[in-house]
Amino acid sequence: MKRRSLLQSGAVVLLLGAQHLARGATILAVRVWPAPDYSRVTIESDTALKARQFFVASPPRLAVDIEGIDLNPALKELVAKVRADDPTIAGIRVGQSAPGVVRLVVDLKQAISPQVFTLTPVAAYEHRLVFDLYPTQVADPLEALIAERLKDSTPAKPPADPLGELIAQQAQKPASASKGSQQAKAPEPAATGANAAAARTDRLIIIALDPGHGGEDPGAIGPGGTREKDVVLRLAHRLRDRINATSINGNTMRAYLTRDADFFVPLHVRVQKARHVQADLFISIHADAFFTPRPQGASVFALSQGGASSTAARWMAAKENKADRIGGLNVKAKDAQVKRALFDMSTTAQINDSLKLGGAMLGEIGRVGKLHKPRVEQASFAVLKAPDIPSVLVEAAFISNPEEEAKLNSDEYQEQLASALMRGIERYFSKNPPLARNRTVS
Repeated sequence: MKRRSLLQSGAVVLLLGAQHLARGATILAVRVWPAPDYSRVTIESDTALKARQFFVASPPRLAVDIEGIDLNPALKELVAKVRADDPTIAGIRVGQSAPGVVRLVVDLKQAISPQVFTLTPVAAYEHRLVFDLYPTQVADPLEALIAERLKDSTPAKPPADPLGELIAQQAQKPASASKGSQQAKAPEPAATGANAAAARTDRLIIIALDPGHGGEDPGAIGPGGTREKDVVLRLAHRLRDRINATSINGNTMRAYLTRDADFFVPLHVRVQKARHVQADLFISIHADAFFTPRPQGASVFALSQGGASSTAARWMAAKENKADRIGGLNVKAKDAQVKRALFDMSTTAQINDSLKLGGAMLGEIGRVGKLHKPRVEQASFAVLKAPDIPSVLVEAAFISNPEEEAKLNSDEYQEQLASALMRGIERYFSKNPPLARNRTVS
């Protein structure tokens, strides 16, 4: 009996100790990630936090009660971390609403669909409490690309020239035959200006560029502190500029970035975005890393339905496929499994086209830098599994190699590599012209 009483009292002590630890949780970092798709607020702590959320529609704001913690300077830092250009968050307020409960109020610029969830420790992160704020009204990226194309193709209105118009009309009159004979029918005048644009079907070629990692997920970090997510975004911007200035057989090209700033995009959403804009190609851009600083050179990967083409390719795919865990995917989201289902829809035709694209790009990359492998490798990369879009993953260099880390930070090398990737795209289309699609602009 005495032993049982001691055990019970010990249990009480343990419970009190756990409560004390929760009340005294240390906030390690607070972060705000603004993005057009959604804005994220992250609170990282050494102990898991519990939260309850309340959404108020007018004016739009999200209130979150964080339990087991008292207000401290680290939490107050959130107020100053909101940027004026955040498309979703107008401001953040924090206060002690009750003993051991901190209320955080996110004032919003628009209506949202919030997701509040926790993440267990992974990689360099401890426990995270995450608020993902998704706008209920989102602009259609495909419509934006087409509108941009139409704006660029609108011809300038020619100056009024009555005399010129009269001369043109006279020139179009059919020549007379002998009297009483039937006049020959004049050919239809050639369409010019706006008429020509209206008569022609103009194929808009869309290249989806996918800068790897982002936001909560820094990707690989070089020995000098360079973050993969930063250098690949800069490279994607350079390649985007080249694509937007290029046409293929008279057809306009447009680049679409799965992320255009420093925010996290889940792997399945990257694929989903490319399919939504009906991309002709999907190019995921990364910077490789290994355990030692010795490996060097660029690589290009395509999808494999079977086994990986090498042990290194299998290891690389497994590492890249962990991005969702590091970046912070809400696995409880009701549509996550539905979206992931498309990962099983890859086709042999897509893989064959991806290998052709990878080969063209690899040949051009080899003209400006070293190659890690002279052929396109294959593995089961989740981000390459769009069933209807030729897709490759480019490892620009080994960021874990000090010399290549310096090259990745060099404007000269980034310019050379962006030009090589552009030539690879053009080389692919020269042998594999884009097919006619229902998506057209006039």
